[in-house]
Amino acid sequence: MVWVELLVVLAMLVVGARFGGLGLGMMGGLGVALLAFVFGARPAEPPIEVMLMIAAVVTAAGALQAAGGMDYLVDLAEKALRRHPPAVTIVAPLVAYVFTLFAGTGHVAYAILPVIAEVSREAGVRPERPMSISVIASQQAITASPISAATVALLVMLAGAGITLVGLLAVCIPATLTGVLAGALVASRMGKELDADPEYLRRLNHGEIEPPARTARPPATWRAKASVALFVLGAVSIVLFGSFPALRPTYTSGGATVQMEMASAIEMVMLSIAALMVIVCKADVEKVARGTVFLAGMQAVIAIFGIAWMGDTFFRANQATIQGPLQRMVEGAPWTFALALFVLSILLYSQAATVRTLMPVGISIGLPGHALVGMFPAVNGYFFLPNYPTLVAAINFDRTGTTRIGKYLLNHSFMLPGLVSTAVAVATGLLVARLILA
Repeated sequence: MVWVELLVVLAMLVVGARFGGLGLGMMGGLGVALLAFVFGARPAEPPIEVMLMIAAVVTAAGALQAAGGMDYLVDLAEKALRRHPPAVTIVAPLVAYVFTLFAGTGHVAYAILPVIAEVSREAGVRPERPMSISVIASQQAITASPISAATVALLVMLAGAGITLVGLLAVCIPATLTGVLAGALVASRMGKELDADPEYLRRLNHGEIEPPARTARPPATWRAKASVALFVLGAVSIVLFGSFPALRPTYTSGGATVQMEMASAIEMVMLSIAALMVIVCKADVEKVARGTVFLAGMQAVIAIFGIAWMGDTFFRANQATIQGPLQRMVEGAPWTFALALFVLSILLYSQAATVRTLMPVGISIGLPGHALVGMFPAVNGYFFLPNYPTLVAAINFDRTGTTRIGKYLLNHSFMLPGLVSTAVAVATGLLVARLILA
């Protein structure tokens, strides 16, 4: 019976992946219904806390965009890229990494990918190189961001193992940065030089490409700058609350002292930051709701709702059957759990959903907290199939045609830097985690 249920789950994932976003959530909900009504599985609790945290962070990021802060950040990124054009393959992914680190979502990459494409072309650098690794960097940084849904979800799960936010970041930031730099070195050698690429030369000779032109932006207002300052303040506050639990208030309940949970602190901080942006920076609430960041983030909420709920329902209903073989596999070779995380992330298209679905299994079979932290970057596998929005956007923004999907689908521009970055990040993470958390 477990194999039939697994086929149902996989079918929902495959069909949901074709629609993406809301479609994933809808198919996940259908999967829960089939498991419950057809196979008699008891539905698990929906991941409400994770969804609320994502909604709070997305609201703050949407207010940042509505206040002009996102445009201001793009301006700063463009200046950084133009300062060292030949080094764009190294500088661009670092900019993308920092953007995601503080925004908590890889979708901010949409704002800088056109800049990277034009700057690299102006410098005579094959755009495929910085574009591919920048998309990968925007994914890797999710597992190092203190306010990303995946990080928050993992932190809540590992609280019982004594893992704090500062410990998690102390492992994941150097691990993912090392992975991104390794991927950048590989990407810097990909493909022919731009002036020798046949597709670029064809487009140039047929007049399909216009000379590169810079997009003029009006000077950033003080409100845009203030919104960025407020957003950074929110991110720093969350790091402080997670690193120093004594900063969170305590209450007396039923004669026992209870401390505010980290999830509640994140939700309060980010909603408060959004409110301040509306009050101080005059962020238009209607624009917040219509902005690309908010729309993408809320789609992620629904996707996680359905997919994580379905995954939890399946694994809990079949825990006894699954846990034994998986435990024996991991006991013989613990690193194989990282492979399982990677494969599931390819199917789910979400680091947070992968964490919510599979990390509880790792905890239940006895993997130590430091090992799970070290393996955390393995959830960045959704570059494997070239249909994730940031990958598609990068291909479209590169007008030279060097960033592409290969003839055999999987031989696309993002595969090699993605595999190298993820493998190096996991290896580095396991080593650093063992040294400072074990």
